[in-house]
Amino acid sequence: PGRAARRLRLLYCSPLTKAAPMKHLTPEQMKRRWLALGIVALAYVLSFFQRFAPAGIANDLAAAFDTSAASLGVLAATYFYVYTVMQVPTGMLADTLGPRRILMLGGVIGGIGSFMFGLAPTLDIALIGRTLIGLGVSVVFIAMLKLIAVWFEENRFATLVGFSMLIGNLGSVLAGAPLSAVAQSTGWRGVFIGIGALSLVLAALCWLIVRDRPEQDAAAPSAAPRFDRTVLFNSLLSVVRNRATWPAILVNTGLCGAFFTFAGLWTVPYLMQVHDMARPVAASHLSLWFGGFAVGCLLLGTLSDRLGRRKPVIIVASHTYGAIWLLLLSGMRMPVEVSYALFAVLGLTTASFSLTWACAKEVNPPMLSGMSTSVTNMGSFLAAALFQPIVGWVMDLAWKGEMVAGARVYDLAAWRGGLGVATALALIGMACSWWIVETRCRNIWKPA
Repeated sequence: PGRAARRLRLLYCSPLTKAAPMKHLTPEQMKRRWLALGIVALAYVLSFFQRFAPAGIANDLAAAFDTSAASLGVLAATYFYVYTVMQVPTGMLADTLGPRRILMLGGVIGGIGSFMFGLAPTLDIALIGRTLIGLGVSVVFIAMLKLIAVWFEENRFATLVGFSMLIGNLGSVLAGAPLSAVAQSTGWRGVFIGIGALSLVLAALCWLIVRDRPEQDAAAPSAAPRFDRTVLFNSLLSVVRNRATWPAILVNTGLCGAFFTFAGLWTVPYLMQVHDMARPVAASHLSLWFGGFAVGCLLLGTLSDRLGRRKPVIIVASHTYGAIWLLLLSGMRMPVEVSYALFAVLGLTTASFSLTWACAKEVNPPMLSGMSTSVTNMGSFLAAALFQPIVGWVMDLAWKGEMVAGARVYDLAAWRGGLGVATALALIGMACSWWIVETRCRNIWKPA
């Protein structure tokens, strides 16, 4: 115990993690922090668009590459594979290199990947492009959380994260009905080529505008980052070994994992094949889910900060979320007005997982905000990476051989098997919400 205490004291007082109080910012710094957050939020819009784009053009991709549900699941999940692997390294890089450098590099890599995906003649090239997209955009969210943690007051963290996600989720809304409409009229490939060009522009803006911390002079070159591998990995271990971190990880894994798994690819085909919806109507449901999620992030984050509580908000919203998944699993037919309302509420309650980043940040050392949020975020992307192909595999097992316009068609029994996988994830996240550690919206970590 004595040796462990000394290690934590050394860790907390190291150059990597030494926390400084928020100083009064000059008017120029106040302006810069909002401008930087706006640019990173735009990069986050592209990140969300790339994450959910396969859902809006699933049938187009299946026809273009002549692929099964399982292979289509692998194509969509490739993004999540690399995103999952990059979560912990991104947290380390955000705490060492700083957000500015990793945002610039991520924008360049993601832009190149988007060009490859849009021009891909075969499924193999599309997989490589999708991998580069995931690698490039994997840094955006953690870098954004790091900027908010460093540049803004602690009691505004959940509100600002919710606001940023509200803006970022415009990308997921665009990946629903708008992308589906563009794909039908002009083709999907040109969209990704344009997104690649925009990624390069945002990478340049991040380098020119974003600064890692308030005291960093915009006109002076930033100091070279210092790496201490012992401190770095001890920092990571301190987050992982902290028992208070794990409820946030598990809630994020279950709630967000179900969201990414099903909304990221299968929602539009499910609504078209099970509920006989036209493609524009099904895509509108997806956009409403994404839009509700965007609004919910802001509403729930603000509500949590105003109440000074995290746990009750997560419990109520996650249980409503789980109940809606059970209703979807039943396959019950309902009037379109009711289904629209259901998907709007589904989106609002999906946002409950966004509070887990604040929960994890507030039970760990303040200057390890990058690592604590990235470790928490890792669970949801790991779930999506594993379960998107599993959903397709389960559905392929029950496929009766029906094809329409070059794409496979599945009956209700097959869809229930796939949807059951996502529902199980949602219920796990719902159950784990009871173990969340209440922080009262402030950092409660104390060194040994």
